Amino acid sequence: MTPTELMREWVARFNAADIQGLAEMYAEDAVNEQAVLAEPLVGRSAIRKLLEVDFARAKMVCIEERIYECGDTAILQWRDPLGLKGCGFFQFRDEKICHQKGYFDQLSFFKAQGLPVPHDYLNS
Repeated sequence: MTPTELMREWVARFNAADIQGLAEMYAEDAVNEQAVLAEPLVGRSAIRKLLEVDFARAKMVCIEERIYECGDTAILQWRDPLGLKGCGFFQFRDEKICHQKGYFDQLSFFKAQGLPVPHDYLNS
């Protein structure tokens, strides 16, 4: 699969809130850097924990605005129905995500979802 095809599969699993399916898309040694996190997450199990926290606290929808592809990398420009926008950079190795870097406004996310802003993003 191409990075664009893999990205569209990731979006489909995200919109289905398929935590297991999403986690399986990451390499065992994948790194996930989110602008809202102080430190990168390293490894599939750490990334799965982030997914569990995020999907437990909010109904999330990812609407593809554009996907750019260059070599082994796809860049996803996205929005959600509540007005939040962001982008993610996904590098693939053997059809698995090996590195992800995501940008979105954390405060806008919590406000749009009607959630209190936690002191630590990974704690609800």
